[in-house]
Amino acid sequence: MLQKVQIVIKNSYMRETAKDKGRLQHILSSIERVQEFTKGMSKEELVNDTLHLHATVYNVQIVGEAVYKLTKEFKESHTETPWRMIEKMRHILVHDYYQINLDILWIVINEDLPVLEEQIKKYISDFKE
Repeated sequence: MLQKVQIVIKNSYMRETAKDKGRLQHILSSIERVQEFTKGMSKEELVNDTLHLHATVYNVQIVGEAVYKLTKEFKESHTETPWRMIEKMRHILVHDYYQINLDILWIVINEDLPVLEEQIKKYISDFKE
């Protein structure tokens, strides 16, 4: 009986870590969309363009949700990335949507996401096929 439980746990863990690569790819895709949506825009232009602003916020939310879904083991083995802060950003965008600080969002778009993008690309390339 115990051996069957161990096999189920091992298989479950393997499936979850296999999903990490897919979640990393979702993060990368969302970062690329944010960059596409905001390319050539000033902060003021983004703030005044509701369509681009909402699309940008939505994709930053996806980044946070995908980070949240990464396995604990993956996050613990890549401590150079501020996973908890990314999750908190998503929480603020979703639950405190009425008080989003657009100055902070602009910094995230222009300073934090490019760094995260490079980290995510490396993590994806480190996965064995």
